[in-house]
Amino acid sequence: MSIDPSRPVAVSTAAAGNGFGPLLRGWREQRRLSQLELALRANSSARHISFVETGRSRPSEEMVLRLAEHLDVPVRERNALLLAAGYAPHYPETPLDDPSMDALREGLERLIQGYEPYPALVVDATYDVLVANRGITMLLDGVPDRLLVPPLNAMRLTLHPEGLAPRIRNLRAWRDHLLAQMDRQIALRRSEPLRALYEEVAAYPMPDRDAETDTADGEPSGPVHHFALPMVIEHEGRVLSFLSSISTFNTPMDVTVAELAVETFLPADPATAKYLHGMGA
Repeated sequence: MSIDPSRPVAVSTAAAGNGFGPLLRGWREQRRLSQLELALRANSSARHISFVETGRSRPSEEMVLRLAEHLDVPVRERNALLLAAGYAPHYPETPLDDPSMDALREGLERLIQGYEPYPALVVDATYDVLVANRGITMLLDGVPDRLLVPPLNAMRLTLHPEGLAPRIRNLRAWRDHLLAQMDRQIALRRSEPLRALYEEVAAYPMPDRDAETDTADGEPSGPVHHFALPMVIEHEGRVLSFLSSISTFNTPMDVTVAELAVETFLPADPATAKYLHGMGA
C-alpha cells in the first residue's frame, strides 16, 4: 500500500473559547501537578500560575510554550493553548502530499518495505492506516472487501468480528491491550474522533473464550511469553505469533509528523520467522 495523504484531521477538543486559564488548569490537574510544582518546572512562581489560571494575568507566548512543554501537552493541543491565549499557532500542520513532505513519505515507505517479510504499517492519530507493507496485506487475506475500503483503520480491522478478530487466538488479552492503549491516548490528546473509535470497537462482540485457552484443563495450548504480550493469529492453517512495537518521531515540529506512528511486528518464535521468510522467498 502507498501513503494516502487525504486524511481528516483529529480535531482538538480544547476550544479556544474556553480561555487559556481553564485549559491550563485542566492539563495541570490531568498531570497531577500542583501550581507550585508546575511553577518550579517552568521557572515561574505559584502566584503567577494562579493568576494565569484565573485570568488575572496573561502569559507571554514563550510562557505558554514552556508550560505546555513541561505538561507534556501534545503538539496539536499546544496550538490550541496558544490560540486560547491570543497567539497564533506555533506548529504547522503540513499535508502529507505537500512537496516538503516528500522525503518523509519516501523514508517511511522505505522503512516498512525494508522490514519485510515481517508486518509493518504507519498510522495517524486515529489509527487510520497511511501505508502498510506486504506483511500486513498477507495478514489481511480473507478480510471482507467492505472492511478494506479506504481509509483503512487498524483498530477496526483488528477487532471487528469480520476482520482479524476471529483468527486472533488470544483475542481477549490482545483486545484489552489495544483498548488500554487507546484509553491512554484519549487521556493525552482529548480527541473526540479517537473516543468515538474507542466506543465503536469496544462494543464489538467477544467470543466466550479464546481459542488459545480452549483446552480440556483450561491451560494455554501454546507457549506463554512472559517478556511481552504477543498477538497470536491463525493464517492459512498455521499459528503465527508476533510482538508489536510502536515508534514515533523525536521532538516533532509539525502536527502531522507528531501524530504519525510506525508499528512493527516482530516474530515471537522461530516457527513464525521461518514461515514468513519462506513466504518472502
